[in-house]
Amino acid sequence: MGGIVSQGVHNTCKTAKGVIESATVMRKLHKNCRVGQYPHSHASRFSVPDDKVGWDVSFPEYSPAEYTAESVLARPSWADPDISDGGFHPAWNALDKACNVNRRSHFSEYTIVNDRPRNPVGRTGIVGRGCLGKWGPNHAADPIVTRWKRGAGGEIQVDKDTNSPILQFVSVQRGDTLEWAIPGGMVDPGELISTTLIREFGEEALNTLELNQSEAQGVKEAMEKLFAGGVEVYRGYVDDPRNTDNSWMETVAVNFHDESGNSLGKFALHAGDDAIGVRWTDISRTLCLFASHADFVEKVAGNHCAHW
Repeated sequence: MGGIVSQGVHNTCKTAKGVIESATVMRKLHKNCRVGQYPHSHASRFSVPDDKVGWDVSFPEYSPAEYTAESVLARPSWADPDISDGGFHPAWNALDKACNVNRRSHFSEYTIVNDRPRNPVGRTGIVGRGCLGKWGPNHAADPIVTRWKRGAGGEIQVDKDTNSPILQFVSVQRGDTLEWAIPGGMVDPGELISTTLIREFGEEALNTLELNQSEAQGVKEAMEKLFAGGVEVYRGYVDDPRNTDNSWMETVAVNFHDESGNSLGKFALHAGDDAIGVRWTDISRTLCLFASHADFVEKVAGNHCAHW
């Protein structure tokens, strides 16, 4: 895969709005992981007011419940051992060479309190790992594949209110929450992010695992061409409902744009892996997506001077 351009390089028409960088803004977005019950469990989060999210704010009554899913405690290949395991000595804030796991945060260096990594954005109302496998950062990659919305004659469609061209992106419907999302996934130990981006898009949006050899080859060639370059739009912490005080999601989101619509745009989308639906979705401010995905898509729209 060719080089990925870092965020902002082609952002000639984007204002500061939508760019997520500072701890202050991230704390503002730290909402999905402070709401009610932990996903797919009976564990309730301790209520954390907006002004008590930061660890630098005194909150003596804070007494969150401990929760780690049974599926994680069963020690599948993707999960760390329990923190109390005497043989578990992770290399925090570093590439853990013992297991080839990247424990560095894209957001900031995190602190270790009582032998556990502490969420760098703040309190979530629950401790443990929840349903996340790794203590500390759990790294994902999100490919945002876009094309222009075109009419029957191939002309690019323009929004009548903003007079800006309409961009579309490939979205998938998650099987766990039924929310629409970017077709991303977890970075495997030792895996390059570029590899994750291609693998996850192919499996979730094109169902490459079920294609015959001829079909798979055509898709492979198109993906290699489109994914040869991209624009990184975000790298950091994600406001994910699965986050806890000790485990959290981070991602690298990269935009791959099919300008002519003749690359991946000509292939039929087919949901696969853990996605139950897939479609080309018009990009606009009315989007309601999983976790922080709408923020990433807004940045993409700005980079292309598209309708939002």
